[in-house]
Amino acid sequence: MAKAAFISSVTYLALRIWRYGRRLLRQPRIHIPLPLATPEAITNTGYKLTVANLLAGIEKRTLLDGSEKSVLCAGRRNFREPWARDFSFASYGLIALGELQTVKETLAAFLAYQQPNGQFPVKIHSTTVLDRYLHSLFRREQPIVAPLRPKYITAHNTISLDGNCLLVIAALYYVRQTGDEAFIRQHWAALKMALHWLNEHINPDDGLLHQSAFTDWADSVGRTGRVLYTNVLYWKALHDMSTVCAQYNLQGEAECSGRADKISQAIQSHFWREDLGYFITSEEFTFLSSSGNLLAIAWGLATEAQTKTILDRMDEFGMADPVPTKVTHQPYPRKLVALENRLAGIPEYHTHAAWLWLGAWHAIALARSGRVADAATLLQRMDALICRDGAVHEVYGENGRPLSTLWYTAEAPLTWNAGMIVFAHQQVRDLSGS
Repeated sequence: MAKAAFISSVTYLALRIWRYGRRLLRQPRIHIPLPLATPEAITNTGYKLTVANLLAGIEKRTLLDGSEKSVLCAGRRNFREPWARDFSFASYGLIALGELQTVKETLAAFLAYQQPNGQFPVKIHSTTVLDRYLHSLFRREQPIVAPLRPKYITAHNTISLDGNCLLVIAALYYVRQTGDEAFIRQHWAALKMALHWLNEHINPDDGLLHQSAFTDWADSVGRTGRVLYTNVLYWKALHDMSTVCAQYNLQGEAECSGRADKISQAIQSHFWREDLGYFITSEEFTFLSSSGNLLAIAWGLATEAQTKTILDRMDEFGMADPVPTKVTHQPYPRKLVALENRLAGIPEYHTHAAWLWLGAWHAIALARSGRVADAATLLQRMDALICRDGAVHEVYGENGRPLSTLWYTAEAPLTWNAGMIVFAHQQVRDLSGS
């Protein structure tokens, strides 16, 4: 009896595995454009590839309530799903291209899954980690039949502070660019709740967000306490809430404006180091990290004098070489890097590796400080990389090539990078008057 039950169980399991394997192998192969041999015009061709990579991430997907939305997925191989962080940055590029409906519907999808306490999902997905890995291993496209469902906790079992900030910033940027008054009035309470959730992580001693390990974009690094990048985003969200409040006569203008001013002052007090010439990364790490410093420049938090010294230091540190732009000018201690990154052979993923979204903000910061020619040169270098590889990759190693090991292959295309490069092209064109 027991033997028959065992044989039956093994047979059933084998049948399930066979059926799954057959479905997997019937999926279309992942298609990544082939490299271009000799592009006649690097800037033009690189930009066209970038636009194509960004638009390739737009898909019609179903939510749990049966509604269908046009959403932006983070990638095709590993991340065929909308991520709050990736989408929010990429939305700048979508808006630059006039893809307003996709921005509005992706925002609506995240808003539909917002928790009553104000927390947004880290991402909305329809496949498991193992499912995604196996499809990637066999170079097959992930299935997109199942409805998207929310995920509120990261792979490190943490929350995402920057994801909440970024969705607020993206929603407000969409409203400011489109004048969609109906959207902001419909979702104003939800955006206020998103900030209320963030307020729970404020330290009353300094008025800044304090975070646990692995709770922002550099989620392979266990940095804790007050971190520059996260607090610059928090300031930006409050600042933009105040602006939209005034524009549409909404409730909360004085509160948002006052809090934004206090956060700005606290950032200057706790992160700016005159002797170093940049905003330090955190209370523990005094090296220069690109994300917080470049966003502080691009969004107007840094003064003119601070902007000059930050960009000069980045140039001295070679942070745009060989690929624009490295995450930090010094690596984090190895003990703080997540074990899975070390085992995969990519401990530099969030340290001295380079990301093109940072390169895009680097170009924008240069252009807004009057260094338009330097900004254009940086964009041309990124365009050349994209021409060389035929796609916008996720992250690049110190050898200037997409990061790749036996256990890890960088996503391509990555819409986060692509969207930011499109936006940077628009900004540099506008600021150069061409």
